[in-house]
Amino acid sequence: MAIPITVLDCDLLLYGRGHRTLDRFKLDDVTDDYLMSMYGFPRQFIYYLVELLGASLSRPTQRSRAISPETQILAALGFYTSGSFQTRMGDAIGISQASMSRCVANVTEALVERASQFIHFPADEASMQALKDEFYGLAGIPGVIGVVDCIHVAIKAPNAEDLSYVNRKGLHSLNCLMVCDIRGALMTVETNWPGSLQDYAVLQQSSLSSQFEAGMHKDSWLLGDSSFFLRTWLMTPLHIPETPAEYRYNMAHSATHSVIEKTFRTLCSRFRCLDGSKGALQYSPEKSSHIILACCVLHNISLEHGMDVWSSPMTGSMEQPPEEEYEHMESLDLEADRIRQELMLTHFS
Repeated sequence: MAIPITVLDCDLLLYGRGHRTLDRFKLDDVTDDYLMSMYGFPRQFIYYLVELLGASLSRPTQRSRAISPETQILAALGFYTSGSFQTRMGDAIGISQASMSRCVANVTEALVERASQFIHFPADEASMQALKDEFYGLAGIPGVIGVVDCIHVAIKAPNAEDLSYVNRKGLHSLNCLMVCDIRGALMTVETNWPGSLQDYAVLQQSSLSSQFEAGMHKDSWLLGDSSFFLRTWLMTPLHIPETPAEYRYNMAHSATHSVIEKTFRTLCSRFRCLDGSKGALQYSPEKSSHIILACCVLHNISLEHGMDVWSSPMTGSMEQPPEEEYEHMESLDLEADRIRQELMLTHFS
């Protein structure tokens, strides 16, 4: 005798039949303070995301009750900013925890598809010159178009045998390479590198390095800390400054580099799924990489909408692996060393 099997729809059990979309939560029914506390972003920003991502989130579905784009976006923002699939979050917008997970996947994919639209270097010479002028006004280093650094984001162990994601602290992570401008807007984001790679190795293998080596940004350079090698397009601090000019250069370098340090703190504070406070991202490296990139896209969109990069409450940053040993990071690139010496002589003597 055959036994009938019933496939249960979690949302149908919770909320019954009715509309074809799950839209029990209405933005107009709650206050701005509630949206900020629950989802980390104001009403108009959320409306913009609905307009931006709506077509992608309304793709045909085999399910009898599709979840509205608005609800999917709220679910994803709730996860990004809290780092947790809390039942309370799902209850607030009228969906199950399983549906919360699907919403995060859908919104993440839609944001990643648009990453190049929001994360890029300026395309015209006038904007490039404006970058240089802004950085020069900060601490007096000319020619700078961005600050580069890496940040580790904890992920679950892919499998017992794969040690490529184990960082120097013995934790599984992705080592993410980023470049930001003086406002904290991200111009390059590479989130796919395994945590075992040290910062200089990540940069060496990155598409960012390939661009600069190919001469795409001539007469310009990035600023990076001592975990990177000195290059003709990457200025690093001196390990042991000796002259007054070298000390002044290092101080200016530190002041400029602090921009990306603040940006990392803001990212981890606004998007708590990245800071490890609720544990590692419980996804494969590929999916975790996409979630990190999606948060970076949201970070840049928030800047475009006038949300100050430093406005998020900074309740501490995620703990990073120890810094590299700097002694072996001094470059053997004689041309790069000549450029740095000339820079110090011209602008810091």
